[in-house]
Amino acid sequence: MRDIKEKILHHEYPKMKLPDERSLSEIYGISRSSVKRALDVLVQQGIIFKKRGSGTFINPLYLKNRAMFRYEGSNLGITDSFRLDGKKQGIQLLNYRVIPASKEIQQDLFLNENDYVYKIERLRLIDEQPFMIETGYIPIKILPSLSPAVLQKSIFNYLENAKGKQVTRSYLTLTVEPSNTADQKLLKLNENEPVGVMAGVFFLDDGTPFEVSNMRVHYKYMRFNTFVSVGRD
Repeated sequence: MRDIKEKILHHEYPKMKLPDERSLSEIYGISRSSVKRALDVLVQQGIIFKKRGSGTFINPLYLKNRAMFRYEGSNLGITDSFRLDGKKQGIQLLNYRVIPASKEIQQDLFLNENDYVYKIERLRLIDEQPFMIETGYIPIKILPSLSPAVLQKSIFNYLENAKGKQVTRSYLTLTVEPSNTADQKLLKLNENEPVGVMAGVFFLDDGTPFEVSNMRVHYKYMRFNTFVSVGRD
């Protein structure tokens, strides 16, 4: 799959069309079912599309705006999803403590009354420019040892590399609000400038709720892209 993406970026497929599945299986020495799985992932990512009776084609938007399609991993982390060409990301840990889970957090994360969570507040930067204030709540029982050193990098990547678990689904609500004094101070906004707000729950690959998160985003970086399949119903 990654090799096909590299070839797409190097314009190695004439007329923006991929070889058929049989040809690809011969090129890579794998079964057609493996080729089909790889192509299906690229379709889900919006990088290619299949036209019935004509073949498989490259989405022109992928070549025009690759940052929009940057994510390649299994985890749905901000570190990967906000990766931009040539941009350096940074994380500043603002606050980190253990607290009893509130009634609302217990409900969102399916916790018991006596369960505790980490409350983590971080400021994210791109090329030293603050772009997001992130407040997250993670059950201690999922990550018993979560150090400040880990929190200054991607938590989701740590979860995958150190614990063998992945965050693969999320339910997020996206809104826009007037910025408050904290937003203005940390994100360097004027009083009349808004913030984007992404709030919701992230789930592990086994369906366990992993984190409740609220992310307040500088409006210049608030861009939401999605691919929609429109049915006949």
